Amino acid sequence: MERRLAAILAADVVAFSRLMGADEVGTLERLREVRAECIEKRVAQHHGRIFKLTGDGILAEFPSVVDAVACAAEMQRELRARAGAIQFRMGVNLGDVMVDDGDIYGDGVNVAARLESVAAPGGIAVSDVVHAQIGHRLPLRFEDRGEQQLKNIERAIRVYDVILEDEDAAPDEMNPTQDERPSLAVLPFTNMSGDPEQEYFSDGITEDIITDLANVSAMRVIARHSAFSYKGRSIKVQQVGQELGVRHLVEGSVRKAGSRVRVTAQLVDCRDGSQVWAERFDRDLTDIFAIQDEITRAIVERLKVKLLPEEKRSIAQPPTQNIEAYNFYLHGRELSRRRSKRCLQLAREMFVKAAALDPNYARAYAGIAICDSFLSMTYHVNVSIDGILELAGNALALDDKLAEAHAARAVAFSAAARYDEAQAAFEEALRLDPNGAETCYFYARSSVVQGKHQLAAEMFERATAADPDDYQSPCLLKMVYIALHRTDDAKRAASIGLERSERELARHPDDSRPAQLGAGAAVALGDKERARELIARALTLEPDDLVAQFNAACVYALIGESDHSLDLLERCLPRLGSEKVEWAKQDSDFESVRDHPRFQKLFDSIAAAGATDV
Repeated sequence: MERRLAAILAADVVAFSRLMGADEVGTLERLREVRAECIEKRVAQHHGRIFKLTGDGILAEFPSVVDAVACAAEMQRELRARAGAIQFRMGVNLGDVMVDDGDIYGDGVNVAARLESVAAPGGIAVSDVVHAQIGHRLPLRFEDRGEQQLKNIERAIRVYDVILEDEDAAPDEMNPTQDERPSLAVLPFTNMSGDPEQEYFSDGITEDIITDLANVSAMRVIARHSAFSYKGRSIKVQQVGQELGVRHLVEGSVRKAGSRVRVTAQLVDCRDGSQVWAERFDRDLTDIFAIQDEITRAIVERLKVKLLPEEKRSIAQPPTQNIEAYNFYLHGRELSRRRSKRCLQLAREMFVKAAALDPNYARAYAGIAICDSFLSMTYHVNVSIDGILELAGNALALDDKLAEAHAARAVAFSAAARYDEAQAAFEEALRLDPNGAETCYFYARSSVVQGKHQLAAEMFERATAADPDDYQSPCLLKMVYIALHRTDDAKRAASIGLERSERELARHPDDSRPAQLGAGAAVALGDKERARELIARALTLEPDDLVAQFNAACVYALIGESDHSLDLLERCLPRLGSEKVEWAKQDSDFESVRDHPRFQKLFDSIAAAGATDV
């Protein structure tokens, strides 16, 4: 029985039993007509396949969520235009499925069917993973309905409705059922400090303002990953408002110099570009939390939004009272996301300083735990697993609603090869923050070493969609897709990964990791010359870095230089951590050398050395 990741569209006729009771023959004739002239035609146009017909519905499989959602939207619009046409509810999900004799089963199908059941008549409901994958790829807007407990589905699913507006309708006539809450997006605040290395600070302030506003139930706030896709771009507010489906934008800048900070912020109406509110704050750096609080409250007041008592308390409660600890944490978070050994060690130092300045800073302990986990399982640094779990436990004890803390615990369990416990912690982290790109990335890595390629693909896809600057996820997704025999998807992921890697390398020319992973993406796109240039650059920048050597071995295996690949692998793999050893067993980059006697002998010797150590 084959397993794979698939986009599933479920569609069902609204009030079918009542229609049949009123006019059985006429209803069946209209249903057959709609299937032949609309549904089957549209599914084929979008490269889909109907794998099951029920009396009043269909289940269809698509190669991508973009195809599935585009198909659903076109079908619903066409059905609306047909006089007297029957109505359908539709649901779209991306998930792991099992294929048996042409039929498809599994959680991916079950969730799609349950999403269909909660869709509005004539509407489309999609899961959070579908929403994240779509991003800006389709000219559609979505309404967040929050987490829903769907029938017979164990975990809660965050549900989004696709907004199907009539293209010719006037703005005030469009979609009377859409979310009436004030809507806005907070674009990345511009770093005006004159130092690109201060970018982490302006980004951190933006993220915290988004978090505060998103906690206000009476407002609809666009998630970080969508807002940050506009970073560094010249924009027109009307266009951005239309693309994101929001009425207002928040823009600003941050200038940090010594002990002083200047923050500017403005609230803009997307309809005409007019300024609703603007303010400039010239304060001591220690006032940064007060500034964030004032910006949030000013926006809430201008949009005439009423805060609930718990929302007032949440906004007034900063993550730490110590500005130095906050600064160290933000710097550490930016470094840890780069994930080279040098950056992880520097990030750890920042998190340790943050925790020393504020022993009640939950995020700092979570950051230390994540750095220690990767240093242990990737770079074979001697770190106590019990100590890592204790750090993650400290973070959870301080804030058990902090998604980062649950993710840190999950990564620690992964480092200990306690994968069932890791999975439960990852799922809890994603329940608390469904758009957590880092959690998806960590979860995907844990899945790869277990050989769970479908789950790894899903998580890398979510991470890729959630963070427009993440080059690592699409580069690694390429490898997972190849293992799943999804060649076209692998090339698509490689294209995204290489473009983002080049961009990251331009920002951080002294960091070898973008060159390491970008080289593998270049090979997948057929550019061996660029792959050689990138991997040579990586090894020049960090010739003694064991992961750089590992990734170079991947590239040389891909371009057919087996001996060179095995030389590097024999040099680095015995000195790397357990995750990398297990990763190498699953890595599709090594297919050309997997049956080579030297490859087999290497793993036998590592296993023997491990047994001796025990």
